[in-house]
Amino acid sequence: MVLVILSLLGAVYVAKAVIAPVAFSLFLIAMVWPLQARLQAHVPRLIALAISIMVLVVAFSAFASLAVWAFGRVGRWVIFNLSQFQALYNQVTLWLENHGVVMAGLWADHFNVRWVVSFAQRLTGQVNTTLSFWLVVLVYVILGLLEVEGTVRKIGSLPSRRAARILLSGSAETALKIRRYMIVRTQMSILTGALVWGFAMLSGLPLAQEWGVIAFTLNYIPFIGPFIATLFPTLLSMVQFETWQAVIVVFACLNVIQFVVGSYIEPRLSGSVLAMSPFVVLFSIFLWTFLWGLPGTFIGLPITIAILTFCAQDPATRWLAVQFGPPDEGDLPAPDPARLEG
Repeated sequence: MVLVILSLLGAVYVAKAVIAPVAFSLFLIAMVWPLQARLQAHVPRLIALAISIMVLVVAFSAFASLAVWAFGRVGRWVIFNLSQFQALYNQVTLWLENHGVVMAGLWADHFNVRWVVSFAQRLTGQVNTTLSFWLVVLVYVILGLLEVEGTVRKIGSLPSRRAARILLSGSAETALKIRRYMIVRTQMSILTGALVWGFAMLSGLPLAQEWGVIAFTLNYIPFIGPFIATLFPTLLSMVQFETWQAVIVVFACLNVIQFVVGSYIEPRLSGSVLAMSPFVVLFSIFLWTFLWGLPGTFIGLPITIAILTFCAQDPATRWLAVQFGPPDEGDLPAPDPARLEG
């Protein structure tokens, strides 16, 4: 069993250029299909498809524009105040050298012109790869939306009623959970962004709106995103405030915001239907990040939701959903014994 799982993960890693766009397209189809289905009831299917794709592209463009605007503003602020960061660096370097750590040698060994050029080349290549990736995903989404109904009919006509039930009910429940997950995640991202913006305004941090937008966008990446969203303002506060106590207060307050929203409010809104072991959540994020990079960081949790949902549809694999899914087995849908025959 372990060898089979490792072989599957190896295949997913090797074929990530093919499988990752398909996974993202299925994720987006699950999000867009309700809109497509409602539109098809009133207008021709191709017109409904054009409207659905337009809504999807506008939503993603707006999200990307917000992220680029916020990070761009922060980058320009950092460049404008580079002298203050240099002074802070000199202070830290002096303190470390007084304690036996020579920063100049470490900097020369690891950060030089060749490293900067190499980083710029990798960044440019990543941008080009990302654009190509999303173009392929968009094509898959268009074709997939056209084939949803036909695929449902084909699955329903399978000779094995059990296999048909697992595929149909598992797909429907997975799509419902993913939509609910994204709705809750969006609500929590908006709340987190508003709280971070309000705290930045009250504490006197510059770029309060930008920090709010960054917290909003990064909150879609569980664990890793909120940590980065608290780290960046803390680093900036080092040059904004004169005392380390103020910097510690900023870091602590930002983490309290993330903790309250992520660990207290969000679980009560999402309910037990999306409950999962924290270990499984963190492991899935790091696993899919390792397999697919940044796209895997975002899609890792929805993939885990899908796997556990399909496991819950059959008694043979239900124990996996019980162990790694909701803490109470009663939260899982009980399979219908009458439909398992055949």
